[in-house]
Amino acid sequence: MNKIHKYPLGVIGNCSYLAYIDEQTRIKWLCMPNFDSSFVFGSLIDSEKGGEFSILPTESDFTSNQYYIGNTNVLCTEIHTGTGSYKVTDFAPRFLQFERHFRPLMLFRKIEPLSGRPSIKVTCKPVGGYGSIQPQIFRGSNHLRFQGIGENVRLTTNVSLNHILNHKSIVLSETIYLAFTSEISLESGLEETCNAFLEKTILYWNNWIETTSIPFMFQKEIIRSSLILKLHQYEDTGGIIASGSMALPESDGEGRNWDYRYCWMRDSYYSLNALNHLGHFEESKKYFNYIENILNTEKHLIQPLYGIDGRKEITEQILPLKGYLDSNAPVRLGNAAYQHIQNDVYGQLLISLLPLYTDERLQNGNRERSPIIIHRLLNIIEEVFEMPDAGLWEFRNKQQLHCYTYLFHWAGSHAALKIAIKLNDAVLKQKALFMIQKSAEKIEMCFDETQGAYTQAIGNPNLDASGLKLITMGYLEPNDDRAIKHLSALENHLKTEEGFFFRYKHADDFGEPNNTFMICSFWYAEALVCVNRCAEAKKLLEKLIQSGNHLGIFSEDVGRDGSQWGNFPQTYSHVGLMNTVFRLARKLDIPGFLNV
Repeated sequence: MNKIHKYPLGVIGNCSYLAYIDEQTRIKWLCMPNFDSSFVFGSLIDSEKGGEFSILPTESDFTSNQYYIGNTNVLCTEIHTGTGSYKVTDFAPRFLQFERHFRPLMLFRKIEPLSGRPSIKVTCKPVGGYGSIQPQIFRGSNHLRFQGIGENVRLTTNVSLNHILNHKSIVLSETIYLAFTSEISLESGLEETCNAFLEKTILYWNNWIETTSIPFMFQKEIIRSSLILKLHQYEDTGGIIASGSMALPESDGEGRNWDYRYCWMRDSYYSLNALNHLGHFEESKKYFNYIENILNTEKHLIQPLYGIDGRKEITEQILPLKGYLDSNAPVRLGNAAYQHIQNDVYGQLLISLLPLYTDERLQNGNRERSPIIIHRLLNIIEEVFEMPDAGLWEFRNKQQLHCYTYLFHWAGSHAALKIAIKLNDAVLKQKALFMIQKSAEKIEMCFDETQGAYTQAIGNPNLDASGLKLITMGYLEPNDDRAIKHLSALENHLKTEEGFFFRYKHADDFGEPNNTFMICSFWYAEALVCVNRCAEAKKLLEKLIQSGNHLGIFSEDVGRDGSQWGNFPQTYSHVGLMNTVFRLARKLDIPGFLNV
């Protein structure tokens, strides 16, 4: 029997960078200085060109155990050998300093002996230019400088530099410290700095979670999902990326792999909804600012995605790398979807901006600045109303009049209506009412009498998991006969025996999908809650949670056996869990609370 594929990776970060560390202490992925920069360590997608940063035992026979310090993004990996054991604590410093968040381009690795006298080898080989550039190495008294790879970096340590450069073994008799940083020196002693930063970082994450509002169910999973979502917000601009990874295939060896290190406008609705549930308004306000800056920069139509700095051009190219598991599948840098027409984004943005007007806790001046934006977004919906688009699944060679797009025309117009009432704006109100009616007419054109369901697009009989949103967004009344039949049709066509949900089953630009899409399974659980099948929803959530890896982190795609594929972590998946659990808790009248 084949082993179920799970990503053996933990993730650390500080909202400036992300690092992926496997169960053997190897940093498999680290991009600097930004989320979407070239990797400095990238063996995740090329075992030869990706460089290496590891703290491995000299003995080949060993076991490991990886875990997070409770309610933090501080990762511990324990290695057990025949001669002894040791623990590696990896963290990215983040804490309040001088009334600002201190989040430097620093990664600390603390190596502590636990028992015996284990022997280790420390390897540090950063690369640049997506593996095409090897650095020049310069020795200092207690550090190595790696230059010429774009972002100059250094390794400061209290262990022999000769042992690192010559790959010689080290008997671990005392605690070792490694500080991998951008080209800056530490302002105080290595040991003192590492221990002080570690203590402050643990305290920061503990305090952040203590101010998170979550219900009395699935707490452990919500906490981890919240921490993962937080890590994917680039604090400098407020943008939230879909994933920190690129080129991880949707199934074993196939060519469906994408670069997800960018900010999708569509995701704003789902991510902000989750942040609002959690009660974290600082993150929401930063995301609002990112969106507002995008809208103010664009003079007309909005792209589906942008760079974390608002960059518009995200040209897609194929890199000469081996790919994940050395599969030799295309390794894509950039994402051509930025050129797509995806018209659901305007409704998503309108709903995202709605809390600025309806939530009295958000009093930051945006209400006065954004009415022009609201009018503009609604006008664009009217302008593109008859325009086929690539849809949320980003079909590359097919444009249709998607049901999902019209659903968000409808929902966005409802948001505009609520804003118009709040502002006493008669013109906006009239336009919103008109667009609500027109959008509903288009949605009804997607209804297939024979299947008793709303299909993917007007004139297309294919069923699509995004049709679940007709129920969860409130277009279909949950107890209405049409909603029940629609849900039943989607279940019969797209649900696996295990309860996972395909996004669709028909062939697309790359053939028929092999694996299910994690967010769709959470949408299904959420729909079950809406139609009062709460016991089934809870049971399904328990099943879906098992699709996480050993640390409870979710991927983009899931095989029928629960295997993980696609980019990782996928914020969409974690947000799907959070929003579903909050809806279930409300339905069951399970209270939330502030202190975890």
